Amino acid sequence: LGLFDVYSMATGATLSSGFFLLPGLAAVGVGSGLPLAYLLAGLMIVPGLVSMAELATAMPRAGGVYYFLDRSMGPLMGTVGGFGTWIMLILKSAFALIGVGAYLRLFFPDLNIPPISAAFAVLFGAINVLGAKKSTSAQVLMVCGLLVLLGWFIGLGLMNVQIANLDGMFSGTSVSLVPTAGLVVVSYVGITQIASVAEEIHHPERNIPLAMFLAFATALVIYSVGTAVMVGVLSADTLASDGGDLTPVATVANALVGPWGMFLMTAAAVLAFSSVANAGILSASRYPLAMSRDNILPAFLSRIQGFGTPVYAICTTVGLILVLVLLLDATSIAKLAGAFQLMMFALSCVAVIVMRESRIESYDPGYRSPFYPWLQILGVLVPFWLIVQMGIFPSLFTAGIITFGAVWYTYYARDRVEREGAIYHVFERLGRQRNLGLDRELRQIMKEKGLREADPFEQVITTAAIIDAPGGTSLRKVIWKASAQLADACDSSANELGEAFLEGTIIGMTPVSHGIALPHLRLPSLDSAQMVLVRCAGGIDLDVEVEGVDPEELEPVRAIFFLVSPLENPGRHLRILAQIAGRVDQADFMDAWLTASDQQELKEAVLQIDRLLTLTLEQDSTGTSLVGLPLREMQMPDGTLIALVRRG
Repeated sequence: LGLFDVYSMATGATLSSGFFLLPGLAAVGVGSGLPLAYLLAGLMIVPGLVSMAELATAMPRAGGVYYFLDRSMGPLMGTVGGFGTWIMLILKSAFALIGVGAYLRLFFPDLNIPPISAAFAVLFGAINVLGAKKSTSAQVLMVCGLLVLLGWFIGLGLMNVQIANLDGMFSGTSVSLVPTAGLVVVSYVGITQIASVAEEIHHPERNIPLAMFLAFATALVIYSVGTAVMVGVLSADTLASDGGDLTPVATVANALVGPWGMFLMTAAAVLAFSSVANAGILSASRYPLAMSRDNILPAFLSRIQGFGTPVYAICTTVGLILVLVLLLDATSIAKLAGAFQLMMFALSCVAVIVMRESRIESYDPGYRSPFYPWLQILGVLVPFWLIVQMGIFPSLFTAGIITFGAVWYTYYARDRVEREGAIYHVFERLGRQRNLGLDRELRQIMKEKGLREADPFEQVITTAAIIDAPGGTSLRKVIWKASAQLADACDSSANELGEAFLEGTIIGMTPVSHGIALPHLRLPSLDSAQMVLVRCAGGIDLDVEVEGVDPEELEPVRAIFFLVSPLENPGRHLRILAQIAGRVDQADFMDAWLTASDQQELKEAVLQIDRLLTLTLEQDSTGTSLVGLPLREMQMPDGTLIALVRRG
């Protein structure tokens, strides 16, 4: 999924019930202060929003908040968060489907809302079974149409606002403003839904935060200006009549231009509700998928079938939506969804604090939340206070889900899970214990995410020194030779470097597998990363005991990559290691490495990755014009590096 796919998913999941259904219900509580309630709700989610963006760029995995809480605070909190977010997204989708029924009743008064909502739930469930890309392509079309219609509605409405209807906006609403903000906070739920499909997003470190913030800005403008238009055209009393107008946008459009306007905005509402229900089912179904992978839920929910989708997880999600639309009214669903969203935002802030304070070097988010930790502390305190302000029913239901999650984990999942969260790394700093499994998992994620644009991987490889050692050379001898090559650049003696490499190998800090070894150090005296590549076609004599490695089961080590990096920016050091590990894991690497005829071919064996474009220049070919051209005269895209030139 690309940036516009992700933006469309977030925007479509956001601009639905919050705009087309909730304003009438919210006007009952806050009157002409309706736009202020939406602004306040938007401000309240900012700490949770930036925290979730940080977590999603560090751990782009299916399951979103569940995955973040599980890996930060352990599977107990992960179970609570997983059930909570799954239920919240289901509630949000059910609320949108009620909106579809409410608007269609304008033209078919004899229809009952629950059966209509149920039919649409089944339809969007079927779309999701066909695959995420097909689902998101439909999303893009729906969102484009929606934004055009909303632009028309707001533009026309601004020209017909009656200022008198806005009187009292800033007075007499303080008592009801906070509870109403809690009611409408569900309007912003969709912005963070993309975290649950982060595993399916291209370039997540850029696209996730950018899509979140663009969708948030879009929603904040449309909600605040759009609700001001509704109040200004129709008055808050009219919106609040009969317990709250369930079709406020159609009512305002009818007042502006007559029946055809009502018809047009009904079409927009159906588009909006369809997009949020579609995206909601897509996102919600990834929570049982992720929880099942981790043995929190039964294994059948993680099965990928047919079109490459989690069919059982989707069907279970749709089944719960059907139950809700048939049993609960719109206001109850909105309050419950808002309460769960607030709880998830608060727990996401806690997760960021835990991950940062654990100081795991492999925790490497592409986006970091500003104003840490004060923004996170605010993001923990405000949501729980707001939930209490929303009333007893949301508070009790939230407490009930927390209790259910804890009981489920205790009696079903605990014996099936052998994993703890990053909080154990915080304990390790206090002298207690630590979880090495999480560090390995985060390093695997770094390997999958790949390099960042500024990472000097190609420069490190192409400037590396080469050692071609004869078969049977001892590992100690190789270490001393490599250390001598690196000593000048590191401003250290060869002996100091050799001892450090040797110690790291003995205690198991050097990855050794598949005929490859990666000794690595970080040094305070270094300005830039340096590397030595060692090839030993006949195999290295491992005259050093390596912790966790059985010499009899080990393949002959034929390639050793010595990497030294500056002490600062540990994430860059680990990303370079991860990139090397990813390359040497490829099936063609060892053949290319062993058959390379010179130093340049050895480096090219490491550089055969998707970041590299090779041009072959010959006479009478498409590259003829470049033959003999000085490199400084070549016109290339900004940021292009010529890594190697092979002459002749």
